[in-house]
Amino acid sequence: MAREGAPAMERYRILPHTADGKFQAYGETLEEAFANAALALASLVWDWEAVEPAERRPVRVEGSDHEQLLVRFLGEVLYLFETRRFLLGRVGDVRIRRRPGGFGLEATLAGETLSDRHELHGDVKAVTYHDLKIEACDGFTVQVVVDM
Repeated sequence: MAREGAPAMERYRILPHTADGKFQAYGETLEEAFANAALALASLVWDWEAVEPAERRPVRVEGSDHEQLLVRFLGEVLYLFETRRFLLGRVGDVRIRRRPGGFGLEATLAGETLSDRHELHGDVKAVTYHDLKIEACDGFTVQVVVDM
């Protein structure tokens, strides 16, 4: 997918930010952009590509709009890491549906539990609404700033 400023096949791009982490994630669909945003978030803390998809975790979140839905979805990735030491390695079956009062998202996260085999190289404390953007133009781009 060709998008201005984004080479074909690029899932996400980590952007410079003075104090926190910032990234853009891309997708042909909104669901794909959300999935790639979860991988971008993971990349700030661990190498998601080295994670075996041995465990599957279903995730369901709701939000009043797409922005809140994205923040809550990424918050689930952080929650699973902080409480279960779950390292995300793959995102599948992402479905976003309109619901009364907003939107719902269902997805399957695949990964494994943190072990000596994995190295952590960052710490994301929270997903923020600061500079959050979701844009539709020849696919979708989401931009997220996280508190590190």
